[in-house]
Amino acid sequence: MKFKFAHNNFNVLDLEKSLKFYEEALGFKPARKFEGPGFTLAYLTDGGQTPHELELTWLHDRKEPYNLGENEFHLAVRADDFEAAYRKHKEMGCICFENKDMGIYFINDPDGYWIEILPADM
Repeated sequence: MKFKFAHNNFNVLDLEKSLKFYEEALGFKPARKFEGPGFTLAYLTDGGQTPHELELTWLHDRKEPYNLGENEFHLAVRADDFEAAYRKHKEMGCICFENKDMGIYFINDPDGYWIEILPADM
């Protein structure tokens, strides 16, 4: 029996704001959406570089921010041009933590989820 990764999920308060952020910050675009009773799912891809998807779940009636605890979980992505990515994210004002010794940094999305940005060779 074998398993392979399919997707990760982040719950969001404003789907359009999140979709805009992920496209601007990372180039991720929706591959498909699913409308259910009181919720919408949007599956973002990296343009086919990997089969992995990020599922954004919008619960239509939810108004209060999600409790992310100590936010010890995160999504990690590799940037083919790390320096350009860093400049872009700095301009966007979304860098929330830097570890210069390790050569990585984190950005946060509109709901406070952290995304680790790695160089391509790491």
